[in-house]
Amino acid sequence: DGKLSFDEFQAYFADGVLSGEELSELFHTIDTHNTDNLDTEELCDYFSKHLGEYENVLSVLEDLNITILKAMDKTKKDYQEASNLEQFVTRFLLKETLNQLQSLQSSLECAMETTEEQTRQERKDPTNPEVLSIQWPGKRSARRLQRNSSLSTNSPHSSTGWIEEDSQWVTQINRLQKLIDRLEKKDLKFEPFEEEVLEENARSHIMIVQHQMSVIEEKIEEFRLALKQYVESASTQGGCLHVAIQKLPSNFRFIVYEFWENGSAWNSHLEMNYSKTFQRSSVDFLETPELLTTMLVPGKY
Repeated sequence: DGKLSFDEFQAYFADGVLSGEELSELFHTIDTHNTDNLDTEELCDYFSKHLGEYENVLSVLEDLNITILKAMDKTKKDYQEASNLEQFVTRFLLKETLNQLQSLQSSLECAMETTEEQTRQERKDPTNPEVLSIQWPGKRSARRLQRNSSLSTNSPHSSTGWIEEDSQWVTQINRLQKLIDRLEKKDLKFEPFEEEVLEENARSHIMIVQHQMSVIEEKIEEFRLALKQYVESASTQGGCLHVAIQKLPSNFRFIVYEFWENGSAWNSHLEMNYSKTFQRSSVDFLETPELLTTMLVPGKY
């Protein structure tokens, strides 16, 4: 109706740090018209006084949104009539833009989580935080609920949508938490820095590659066939140590893990015809560009 009641305000602005009483105090501070409802003018007046450096950030984001929408509109009009090479360049630019935005998002998420954790540690009087009751855009809402509630599958939160959707992630997080608990109970001792000298022909680093792919529902069977052929071919390569596939429970998402003896083996694999064929075909199967992550791990471990 164009106005926020306190319940609506609480549902959106609760961040897992402020208590219900503090949120109520903030609500009435913003409600300068004393109507027990917040209108757009009151919200703008309050937050505009506290923007600081973020006034420039939000201004740039507005320009960025407009620029991206213009680019998407032009892509929609021109892509189908473009040559194969021009279409390839467009797909590359889309993927690179997405990677840049995701990198920026990761930095912002780290900053948000750090500030929230710091606030919790600084608060001397323990209060019961008001837990977010609706999801904000993005993935942080699920992580906030994970942090503020038990990760046990018997938790009262296990009936909520994000637990049902990501139950296997909850299992992985529980395993990680147990490992952390065990490590924290031990008196760890680290040796002074020593330069590691590798023996001749010793395995220096293993390359770990993670592919995250979200598949178009209508293309799922074609994608499975192409992925099977890709994995079978990759597994036969001399430098390939292991390939594993995980199918996530929603939205036809797949994660493929590849373990290679070294970076050279991985680079050689990329030049093989089967690898190039899968890369080309996956463009037609995926809803969004593939997210690729690589990491080198010391081979002796």
